Amino acid sequence: MISHIPPHLIRLACVLALAGFLAGCDESEDEPPAQPRPVRTVTVEERLAGETVSLAGTVESQTQVDLGFRIGGRMVERLVNVGDTVEAGQALASLDPMDEENGRRAAEANLTAAEAQLSEARATHNRQRQLFDRGLLARAGLERAEAALASANSATDAAAAQFAIATRRLNDTALFADAPGVVTAVGAEPGEVVASGRMIVQIARDGGMDAVFDVPAALIETSPADPEITVALSQTPTVSARGRIREVAPRADTVTGTFRVRVGLIEPPPELRLGSTVTGRAVFGEISSIQIPASALTSNDGAPAVWIVDPASSTVALHPVQVERYLPASVVIAGGLSPGDIVVTAGVQVLRPGQSVRLPEAES
Repeated sequence: MISHIPPHLIRLACVLALAGFLAGCDESEDEPPAQPRPVRTVTVEERLAGETVSLAGTVESQTQVDLGFRIGGRMVERLVNVGDTVEAGQALASLDPMDEENGRRAAEANLTAAEAQLSEARATHNRQRQLFDRGLLARAGLERAEAALASANSATDAAAAQFAIATRRLNDTALFADAPGVVTAVGAEPGEVVASGRMIVQIARDGGMDAVFDVPAALIETSPADPEITVALSQTPTVSARGRIREVAPRADTVTGTFRVRVGLIEPPPELRLGSTVTGRAVFGEISSIQIPASALTSNDGAPAVWIVDPASSTVALHPVQVERYLPASVVIAGGLSPGDIVVTAGVQVLRPGQSVRLPEAES
């Protein structure tokens, strides 16, 4: 059974409820409007893009020669070490010259004897000629004198040749640099008996440097005809130089299956020294495409999408895109974007369609 409520209490409850409702309306009217969310953006542009290929290699001289003695013998001194800079004509090493000096003395003595015999044969021939002209000598006597003179001439020529050979062998006991360069390796130590032609000193000649890479056969087949290559120090990538392929080995290495490729460096900086470890980069298959930072990519129902800003209203809308290729720091877009579109690159996770945003100066 409901008890009787006095009328004045009912009127008081209605007044309080109306006051609460009005107070709520005042509070909602006083709430400040939502502020535009700050975002970072990029302006879409078409640019050349392709597959970047990186390989490690080393710096070598374009001309590297192995110098050795033309004769064998015991090496008594080596005057240079690895890293030394040499000039043309500078002495590098020497052999024990005793045997070659003795050989030269013997050849010189033989030449002196042959020259004496030639002088005697020439004088005899002159006398026989005079007697023959006067009719006092038969022709057979003149012919014997002529034969003796020819034999003496031949013996003298042979002795002179042997003397020249002995002189050259004596000179070959010293090894000299044929061009300026830097010593990159040595092949024997003083006291060793070395054979003719053995590498004693390896010299990288001045005049040009190559970056040398071992390239897989697949890259050789897909490479453009003359790609421009950037070669940078592995430890200091800011030190770099441009290069062009100068030589490709005609045969693959039997162990690794790679091809040795030499890239001529164009005006290399001093920091790119012989033996430095470098990284070569080239772009294959350059085509006009659109790239955006990877941070701009989000998803819509499981498909890739990006937020595009309407510059007139400063609001964002979600647009689906087709991704052609994912790169380490960016993505290549195959469709869904046009040059000039403003794409949000930071703050994409907290945006909603139609939301107002505040743009800093857009970056491209």
